[in-house]
Amino acid sequence: MAQKDQLGTILEPQKSKLKPPPLYKVLVLNDDFTPMDFVVRILQKFFGLSRERATQVMLKVHREGMGICGVFPKDIAATKVDLVVSFARRHQHPLQCVMEET
Repeated sequence: MAQKDQLGTILEPQKSKLKPPPLYKVLVLNDDFTPMDFVVRILQKFFGLSRERATQVMLKVHREGMGICGVFPKDIAATKVDLVVSFARRHQHPLQCVMEET
C-alpha cells in the first residue's frame, strides 16, 4: 500500500529479499600419523555420521587427501573445526580440519 511522506512524495513499499547465509564445507585433511579409527570416531562424535558413513569419509580422506564432513553456516562450521582440532590435540594427533566457503 503506497503512503505519502511529509512532502507529498508517494512512497512505494519495497519487498526486501534476504538471501540465505553462505554455507561452509568442513574438511578433514589427510596426514600420515592420525589413526584411521580415530578419524572415524571424530566423524561420528562431531558430525553425527553413522559408523559406515564415517568409514567411507575416512577412506576418502586417506585416498584423496581430504574429505567433506558436512556443510554448515559459518559459525557452526568454525565451531566444529575448533572442536575437532582441540579434540585431536588432546589425544596427541596432528589431524587438521578446515573450512571453506561453498
